[in-house]
Amino acid sequence: MVKNLKLLRTKKGLSQQQLADIIGTSQQSINKYENHNVEPDIDTLIAFADFFNTSVDYLIGNTDINRKIEFVQNYDLNNEESSLIDGFRKLTKGEKDSIFAVVNNYISAHIK
Repeated sequence: MVKNLKLLRTKKGLSQQQLADIIGTSQQSINKYENHNVEPDIDTLIAFADFFNTSVDYLIGNTDINRKIEFVQNYDLNNEESSLIDGFRKLTKGEKDSIFAVVNNYISAHIK
């Protein structure tokens, strides 16, 4: 069973059939992945992870980190900065792109 698949699917407001159409599998397969001890192949797991912008580890329940695992740099952050980063990580890609645009505009204005 793919532990967090149903949670991610319902958060996006998708039916099993809609997710199946997006991933290229059947509704019955999605049902089996969510409710029975049937596990998808690695390519299907990767497709789910890519679609939901998360990791295979999160999908199968090996971590509670609900985002892609990527290289991070260590910084000493104060509480306000840490709070901003935590909030930023919860945004969608489009929302993050908007934040980047605003920040880059401010940086460009101060560099001139």
